[in-house]
Amino acid sequence: MKYDIVIIEDEVDLGNVVSEYLKLRGFTVRWFQSAADTLDYYRLHQLDNKLVIIDIQLPDMNGFDLSTEIVKLNPNQAFFFLTAHNEKHDRMRGLKIGAIDYISKPFEIEELVLRIGNIINKFPNTPMASKAMESVVTIGDISYQKDQLFVLLPDGKERSLTVREAEVLDHLSANINQVVKKKDLLIALWGNDDYFNGKSLEVFISRLRRLFKASGQVSIENVYGLGYILKVK
Repeated sequence: MKYDIVIIEDEVDLGNVVSEYLKLRGFTVRWFQSAADTLDYYRLHQLDNKLVIIDIQLPDMNGFDLSTEIVKLNPNQAFFFLTAHNEKHDRMRGLKIGAIDYISKPFEIEELVLRIGNIINKFPNTPMASKAMESVVTIGDISYQKDQLFVLLPDGKERSLTVREAEVLDHLSANINQVVKKKDLLIALWGNDDYFNGKSLEVFISRLRRLFKASGQVSIENVYGLGYILKVK
């Protein structure tokens, strides 16, 4: 049995692209363009093995109100938001309702798939779920929120990560205070270690370094001709 996903998105082009791509990745998908159709379906079908992805701006009801109605029907329903809004109060409102995550438009489809995979990994009894991941990783005085792709810095500020930045950090944080070869990173993340991918990796390393300037304990150092070390004091 496949893992089922319900998408509520009124933008026809986006809804079609997302639903068709997820089907290609092995999911079963139901796509609705209104809150009313979603609730009609939800009341009639068992959703124990489903993830609900909700656009905040819908024609007949906003996504916050729709998610509130869904939670009334099933308090354990896993859901997250698609949104053009990125204000903190919108995020807080959704999290209070029970949202697992947010993804802001426009987004890369692979980022959406990664976030879906992270959420599925929280439900070990579902058929597609793999071994549960630890969602929060402590790196010195930094908290790395793997499921939500952000780091919490010592000054209390949150900084979002791109999917690729998170992948680089995953590899480095799995080998704290050890050399991670540049070639190994390139093969793992890009599939080859050519010159242009090497330059791309350097960009992502530089972005992570800028984030870690707020830390008194964490840094990324070059090992000339070999790779990088994520150092934690």
